[in-house]
Amino acid sequence: MRTTIASTLILIAVCLAIFAAAPANLHTSALSTTANSRERFQSTTAPSTIADARSPIRHLIVVVGENRSFDNVFGTYVPSDPTQTVWNLLSQDIVQINGNPGTNFDAAAQQQATDTTSYELSPSQTVPFAPLPQPSTTLSALPTGLCNLGIFCSDIGLDPTSQGLLSTRGTGQPFYDPNAGATPVPDCRYPSDLDNGPYLLLGDSELNNCGTPFLAESIANTTYTSNTGDPVHRFYQMWQQSDCSVANITPENPSGCERDLFTWVAVTVGWGFTNPPMTDQDTFQGGVAMGYYSMAQGDFPYFLDLAENYAISDNYHQPVMGGTGPNSQFLFTGDVYYFTDANGNPAMPAADLVEDPNPRPGTNNFYNNDHFNVAADPGSTGVAFTNCSDDTQPGVQPIMSYLQALPYPPFHNGNCDSNHWYQLNNDYPNYTTMGTIISNQDVNEFPAGPAFSIGPQTIPTVGDALSAHNISWRYYGGGFSVASHDPPSNSLYCAICNGFQYATSIMTTSLRQNLVDLEEFYTDVATNQLPAVSFLKPDVLLDGHPGTSTPALFEAFVRKIVNSVRANNQLWSDTAILITFDESGGLYDSGYIQPIDFFGDGPRTVLIAVSPFAKHGHVDHTYADHASILKFIEWNWTLPSLSSRSRDNLPNPIAAPNAPYFPLNSPAIGDLRTLFTIPQPTPTPRPTPSPRPTTPTPRPGG
Repeated sequence: MRTTIASTLILIAVCLAIFAAAPANLHTSALSTTANSRERFQSTTAPSTIADARSPIRHLIVVVGENRSFDNVFGTYVPSDPTQTVWNLLSQDIVQINGNPGTNFDAAAQQQATDTTSYELSPSQTVPFAPLPQPSTTLSALPTGLCNLGIFCSDIGLDPTSQGLLSTRGTGQPFYDPNAGATPVPDCRYPSDLDNGPYLLLGDSELNNCGTPFLAESIANTTYTSNTGDPVHRFYQMWQQSDCSVANITPENPSGCERDLFTWVAVTVGWGFTNPPMTDQDTFQGGVAMGYYSMAQGDFPYFLDLAENYAISDNYHQPVMGGTGPNSQFLFTGDVYYFTDANGNPAMPAADLVEDPNPRPGTNNFYNNDHFNVAADPGSTGVAFTNCSDDTQPGVQPIMSYLQALPYPPFHNGNCDSNHWYQLNNDYPNYTTMGTIISNQDVNEFPAGPAFSIGPQTIPTVGDALSAHNISWRYYGGGFSVASHDPPSNSLYCAICNGFQYATSIMTTSLRQNLVDLEEFYTDVATNQLPAVSFLKPDVLLDGHPGTSTPALFEAFVRKIVNSVRANNQLWSDTAILITFDESGGLYDSGYIQPIDFFGDGPRTVLIAVSPFAKHGHVDHTYADHASILKFIEWNWTLPSLSSRSRDNLPNPIAAPNAPYFPLNSPAIGDLRTLFTIPQPTPTPRPTPSPRPTTPTPRPGG
């Protein structure tokens, strides 16, 4: 959720009067000139050699974008190999290849419901929507590309031919900026009578009584490079949107999750910060969750090329219901962080940060206390915590009762330790990028202040495990080196996305030096310094997040990474690149959901494996989530599971040949080896790496 980014950046542009004549030095992104902008960590204690691996894959690169469901990207993908099948909107006959409704369109129809007393996973339904509520511009959809306002006209994550994507058209309409008196509106690029189901973000775009453009010269139909609305994606909302009930279980749907309340939850509670809604537009959502791109009509062209030449999964899931923070952090822990005191002991958070999804009296499903922090940095802070070991806590019993009624036992009986208040929605880490504890002076890096820090975390991370076995690793974060700088450059880095920044074992030791700016990735590739395991996170301009970024920008970011690695023949020969998203972003998806514990799994997102060892044109159906990446790392480098709680302890799925999506031994997740053809390893000589400097580069001015 990117309200702060959108409003802050545009406010800066307006205040600087950049519309008229921007100074030349403001037309360059801070990210393209950060080499000397801050003391850069140089890893002098972390291993620089590549440890022996069990397979020929000696380098793993994990690239994480933002907020796309599988159907939002691959909804009309048709594998060119006739032996391959895929589960998507098209194959399920929900839509036709031209985007028209399919014969099974009603399977995705969104229902209305009633929930007025206590939170329910599967509330009583009333009638379907007719038509789908008009999509909203939502809270954070940019009205125009930021370069058109004079800021961020170049980015280190893009090659020269792609820099122009920063100047493309936005919605041309208001978003949420109370400082400017702006509120979202029904997106006039779409009709008000859309069919009740998935709609084409491009093909169904038609101007509908558009008014005066907002911060833009004009309003035009949606294109692949323009911004679209951002659906709600929070924990209790996403559980409810999935509409899971054992009463709905069938052989074709073994968990009974119907996925038919996306729109109802969005228009009855949304992000939970408004007044209780009186219309289907008052939560600034409408039917935005049902939009999808059409790969069959030319959308996501680079991802199509990767799918045809390498391998994808059509059964890869976000591990936690809800948003960016818990899902991103899970990638490094296989677990969920919880609120702690200053010493890392479990503690109870402030009462106003405790979740209460029970409906407010006199409303239909408008939660009592579940919203982001309105005062500052709403995308990264807000109500977040639940003690799920206590059935009397709001929202807990419906989820636990459903899990206990499933035909298989939940992982660790729900995986809720006693008196732990787990972080279900976004809040800050305990540490700044420099390893200091957040204070009120860190207003650039953490605008909402230390009241929204979850405390120091002691859950083991994959970084700890790799370092303990002398296996090199790095986290390359877009905007990392300017996170504490003045606006607007401080808005580029995503702290809640970096699970390592929460961990005491990383941030208070020499392992902190493994967290570096994205710019160093390209240097490490060119100088043969790339570690065995790399995690790459683009800045917020390029991450593909609906609202503040676009699919075209994330594709361009991925293309530069793949091309950089392929240009180094020796590196390419033993590398696998995994491309995924942190979570589905609240966008509709038709795929199966396997509930594992209280926290998830959630809907499907994307996973693409790019490697000389990836199966050509393969669509893998093995059930997987972010813990599968941990399992692959642990298999490939012979590491133990991270902890007794982490989901990397789960077995690989066993499935019937005629039902490959549904594990017979649930809960189970794969280790991704089924995406690759892995021969026995043969030792190959490594190129001599160029030494990294051991003296930090000084700050400008000495």
